Amino acid sequence: MEAITSASSMAASEFISQTIELFTEVATEAKKVIVGKECFSELASYLDRIVPLLKELNKKDTSNVENSFVQILNQQVKVAKRLITECSQKNRVYIFVNGRSITKRAGEITREISRALSLIPFSQLGISASIQQDLGQLCDVMQYVEFKTAVADEMILKKIESGIHERNVDRAYANSLLVSIAQVLGISTERSSLRKEFEDFKNEIEDAKLRKDQAEAIQMDQIIALLERADATYSPEEKEKKYLTRRTSLGSQPLEPLQSFYCPITREVMVDPVETATGHTFERTAIEKWLADGTNLCPLTLFPLDNLILRPNRTLRQSIEEWKDRNTMITIASLKSKLSKPLAENEEEVICCLEELQSLCEERAAHREWVILENYIPTLVELLGSKSREIRTRTLVLFCILAKDSDDAKDRIAKVNGVIDSIVRSLGRQISEGKLAVELILELSQNETLKKCIGMVQGCILLLVTMSNSDDAQAATWAHELLDRLSFSDQNIIQMAKANYFTHLLHRLSSGSEEVKMCMVTTLAEMELTDHNKSLLFENGALDSLLHLVSQGNPRMKETAAKALSNLSSLPKNSMQIIKNGSVNSLVNLLYNHMSSHCFRDELAAIIMHLATSTMSQNYNEPPVSLFESDGDIDSLFSFIGFSRPLVQESLLRSFYAMCHTPLAITVKAKLRQNPENRKLLMRLCENGDQKVRSNAVRLLCCLTEDGDDREIIDLMGIQSIETLIKIVKSSSDVEEIASAMGVISNLTQSSQLTESLLKAEGLPVISSCLRDRMQNRPHKKQLIENTVGSLCHFTIPTNQSSQKKLAEIGVIPLLVQLLELGTSLTKRKASISLGQLSKNSFELTHPIPRPSGGIFRCFSPQTESACPVHQGICTVESSFCLVEADAVSPLVRLLGDSDLNVCEASLDALLTLIEAERLPYGSKVLAEANAIHPIIKLLNCPSSGLQEKVLIALERIFRLLDFKQKYGNLAQTALVDLTQRGNNEIKSLAARILGQLNVLHHQSTYF
Repeated sequence: MEAITSASSMAASEFISQTIELFTEVATEAKKVIVGKECFSELASYLDRIVPLLKELNKKDTSNVENSFVQILNQQVKVAKRLITECSQKNRVYIFVNGRSITKRAGEITREISRALSLIPFSQLGISASIQQDLGQLCDVMQYVEFKTAVADEMILKKIESGIHERNVDRAYANSLLVSIAQVLGISTERSSLRKEFEDFKNEIEDAKLRKDQAEAIQMDQIIALLERADATYSPEEKEKKYLTRRTSLGSQPLEPLQSFYCPITREVMVDPVETATGHTFERTAIEKWLADGTNLCPLTLFPLDNLILRPNRTLRQSIEEWKDRNTMITIASLKSKLSKPLAENEEEVICCLEELQSLCEERAAHREWVILENYIPTLVELLGSKSREIRTRTLVLFCILAKDSDDAKDRIAKVNGVIDSIVRSLGRQISEGKLAVELILELSQNETLKKCIGMVQGCILLLVTMSNSDDAQAATWAHELLDRLSFSDQNIIQMAKANYFTHLLHRLSSGSEEVKMCMVTTLAEMELTDHNKSLLFENGALDSLLHLVSQGNPRMKETAAKALSNLSSLPKNSMQIIKNGSVNSLVNLLYNHMSSHCFRDELAAIIMHLATSTMSQNYNEPPVSLFESDGDIDSLFSFIGFSRPLVQESLLRSFYAMCHTPLAITVKAKLRQNPENRKLLMRLCENGDQKVRSNAVRLLCCLTEDGDDREIIDLMGIQSIETLIKIVKSSSDVEEIASAMGVISNLTQSSQLTESLLKAEGLPVISSCLRDRMQNRPHKKQLIENTVGSLCHFTIPTNQSSQKKLAEIGVIPLLVQLLELGTSLTKRKASISLGQLSKNSFELTHPIPRPSGGIFRCFSPQTESACPVHQGICTVESSFCLVEADAVSPLVRLLGDSDLNVCEASLDALLTLIEAERLPYGSKVLAEANAIHPIIKLLNCPSSGLQEKVLIALERIFRLLDFKQKYGNLAQTALVDLTQRGNNEIKSLAARILGQLNVLHHQSTYF
C-alpha cells in the first residue's frame, strides 16, 4: 500500500528512478551477505541484470501506461532489502539454522520480481526486440529459480536434526557439530570465539521469544540443548569448579554395591536391569537366555510367568550408574598420586595405574573428562620422558584417548611446556611407539596453538615424511594426513615439497575454474584408460573431485563427471573404494532425483552396476561389503526400475544380478522374492519390448529360482508368463537370453499343474526343438543344454503319462540317451533323472505278447515278436519308454563310475527301476549282462550315506536271487562288513541284513 501511495504522488519516471537506485543498493548489499552467500549472490546477479533494463525503460514515456509492474518491483526490492538487513545484522548461527526458510523467502522474492517484469507493456513503450528477448529469458530463469542451501550447510542441518531426534548424542558429536557450523560460517574455532557466538545465538533466541514466535523458540531451544554439550559452551574454569565440587562431596572411599544391584542369576552387578511380570529384576541378557532355553518360570520363585514381557527398571539402572560414577570418580582421583612417585621405585605400579586409567577412559567419555579435570596432563607429559618404552607407549595411548574430540584436553596439553618436543621424540623410535606418536600429533594438530608448534619442533616434519613411507599402512596414512594439515605454513610446505602430489589434471580438476574443471572431467570421461591408470587416478584423489562435481556441478558438468566416474569405476578395485568411502547412498539419491537428466541417470545407473559387479570378487573369508545400508534400500532401488527408461533398467537389472552372486546373495535374493511388488515388476520386465531389458530380467529371474526357493515366484507365474518364456526360447536370437528362460523353466519345482501349463503353451515342441537344434546344428552352449534338459524333466514326471508319451513321440528319449555320453555332469544327471522317471511307467505301458492263432495254419502265422528281457512284453521307446529298447542301460552303467556322486545317484535311480517288484529276476539279469553289478557294489565305498543306502537296498533285493548271491556276494562282503562298523544306524542295519543273506552273520546278531 505504501508503494502504491508513493507511486500516485510522484511522476512515473521519478518512481522508476527511485526503484533503480533501490535495485542497485540492494544488489550491492546482497553480495556482502556471508551466511547463504550462494543464494544472495545469485539474487544480486538478477538485480544487476534488471537495472540496465529499467534504465532503458526510464527513457520512455511511461505516463500513459499501466505502471503496476513498477509498484511491484519497488515493493519486492524493499522486501529483499529487509531480508538482507536481517541476515547481515542478526547472529550468524541463528541465520544459519534458519537457512532453509531464508532461501525460500529469497526464491519467493525472485519469482515476484519476475512476475512484475512480465507485466511491462513492451508494445506501448516501443521497447526493442533484443531487450524484450533478454528480459523474457531472464523472466523464465527467475520464475523457476529454486534456491537451495549449500550442500555442506544442508549436511550440518541434517546432523542437527539427527542429534535432536537421537537425544543421547555425546560430547564428541556436539563438538564436531559446533566446529562444523563455525567452519561454514567463517567463525574461528577457538573456544572463546565459539562461546561468544553461542551466547549471541542464545540472546537472539530470547528476542524470538519476545516476538512470541513460539514454534521458532521451541526449535531453537532444542538446538541449544544439543550444542550445550560441546566443550566450548562452558569455560574450562566453570567445568573444573563444577567437577571438583561434586568429587569433593563424595568422600575418598569407594562404596560396596547394594544387594539389589546384583542379578539373581549371574550374581554380578547389573548393567541393563529389567523387571519380569513377577516384579523381580534381572540382567537383561541373563533373563533372556533363561527364557530362550524354554523356561517360563521365574528364576527366583519358580512360579510361572504370566507373560514374558521384560520392562526396563530405569530407577534401579540410574542408581547403579550413579554408584559406578561415584566409585570411578574416587578411583581416578586416587590413581594420580601413584603416578607422581619416582619412576625408578615403582615402574610396575605406574604401568598398572596406566592400564587402569586406559580401561576407564575407554569405557565412557565422562571418565575421560574426569581424568582431564583431575589435571593429569602435566603428570602424563613427565611420563613421556621415561626410559621405559612400555610406560611411554601406554602414556601415548592414554593421551590419544584423552585428546580425541576434546578441545579441553588439547587446550590443557598446549599449556604444558615442551609437550610437543616430548611427543616428537617418540616419532623416531620403534614403529609401534612412533605410530602412537603420529596418531597423537595428528589429533593435537586440530588445536590451532599446537598446530603452530608442531612444525617448529626441530626434525618433526622430516620424521613425518619418513613415516609416510612406512610399511605400516595406518602409520603412513596418519603421517600423510598430518603433513597435509601442516601445509598451512609456507615453511612447512617447503619441507614437504618432495612428496608426491596430484598430477596437473587432478590438481585442476579439484581447484581450477568451472571452465577448466569441465575440460578436465571431459578428458577423463572420453579417455581410454588402462586398469593401471584408473587405479592411479583414484589413488591420487580423482574420486573425491568427481563425486563433488557429480553432486554440485551444473547439469552438463554432472553428466560429464558421472560419465568419467563410470569410466573409472569399471575397475573393481576403484568401485570397492567408492563403496567403502560411503558414497553409494549419495549416488543412488542423485539417481532418484527427479531433476536429474536422462543422460545423467544413464551414467549413474552404469556406476551402480560397476559397484555391484565389484562386490562379486570379494573374499568370502572376510566380512562382506554391502552395496546397501539396509534391506529397504534393495526394495527402493528395485522399484525404481519400473519408472526408468531402458538403459537405466538394463544397468540396474545387471546390478541386482551381480549382487545375487556375492557373499550377501542370500539376503538380496530373499528380499527380492519376499516383496510381492518386486516379483510383479520382475515378471513384467520379462515381457518388456526392449530385448536387453528383457534378457537381463529373465537372467535375474533365473538366478532367483536356481536354489529351489521359488514358491512365491510360481504363485505369480500364470499361463501368460509361461508363454512368455516359451516365446523367448522360440524367437530370441540371444543365446544367453534363451539359456536364462530355459533356466527359469528348469528351476521351477515339478508339478502336474506346471507340466500342463507348459503343454498348453506348446512348450514341449519348442524345448525339444531347441535341444535338437543345439545338439546338431550349432556350437554347444553348456548352460543352455543343461537348462534345456532340466526343462524336459517337467514332461517326464511319472504321474503324467500323457506328457511322457508326447515327449517320447517327438523323439526326445534318444537325445537324452546321447547326452548321457556327451553332456556336462549336470546334463548327465538331469538326463538320467528324466530317463528314470520315464522308466517307472514302462512296465505298466508294456503290451503283452499276442498268442499265435491255432489250427492247421499255425505254422504259417507271422513270427511272434520277441519279449522285452525286463518287462516280458512288447516294448518300444515311443510306447513304453523302455530303457533297454532305448539302449540307455550301458550309458547309465558307465555313469555309475562318474566322479560326480550326484550323477552316480541319478543313474543308479534310473537303473533300479528295472528291478522293481516282479521285474527283479529279469532286470537283474539285464544289469549283470551290462556289467552293472560291480560298479554298484563299488558305490558302497562312496562318501555319500544317502547313495550308500540306495545301493544297500538294491543289493538286498538282488541277493535274494541265489545265482547273484553266489556270484557277487563275495565281492560285496568286505564293504558290507566295513559299513557295519562305521555307517549310521540305518546303514549298519541294512549292511548286516545283507551279510545275513550271504550267511556271513547269523540272523540273531545284535546288528539286527
